[in-house]
Amino acid sequence: MTVRYRHYKGGIYELVCEATMEADMTPIIVYRAANGSIWCRPKSVFFELIEVDGVQVQRFEEIH
Repeated sequence: MTVRYRHYKGGIYELVCEATMEADMTPIIVYRAANGSIWCRPKSVFFELIEVDGVQVQRFEEIH
């Protein structure tokens, strides 16, 4: 099952997997952009709330 997310700036990304950073055991989210490029962020950053124009929004919101 493919899980997709919309970045708050509008891009659509597919969650590839959750991994672990070897250096410090930080949980990492690995995700793929529509153009095929692969990215990763700490899980805490991927799922965090951020402020945009004075409103709290999810950095990445799951698309149902």
